[in-house]
Amino acid sequence: MAEDKAATAAAISAEVLDRLYTTVQARKGADPETSYTAKLFHRGTAKIAQKVGEEAVETVIEAVRGDKAAVASESADLLYHLMVLWADAGLEPAEVWEKLAQREGTSGIAEKNARKS
Repeated sequence: MAEDKAATAAAISAEVLDRLYTTVQARKGADPETSYTAKLFHRGTAKIAQKVGEEAVETVIEAVRGDKAAVASESADLLYHLMVLWADAGLEPAEVWEKLAQREGTSGIAEKNARKS
């Protein structure tokens, strides 16, 4: 029963992220005056990357503070900005999901050591 619930949650999460990415892609050519996403694309890769960094730091700060609700909120901001960065780089979420799937079941230490060679 718990496994079914986890699988359902994972599927919903993937759908939400895929829909978010589709929305981000659709806003690429929108008017920067009316769309925050379009404004980020208009400002360029460096600004998008800066926003990813800012949101990551804010997520870390809230985690250290122990504020679960704030961590969730900042994590949502981080994921959104990461999707903008992926779209800017021409990277499809499926490419990231594939990398994660390849690493599944592999020790983080082993995976990191394999990258060094």
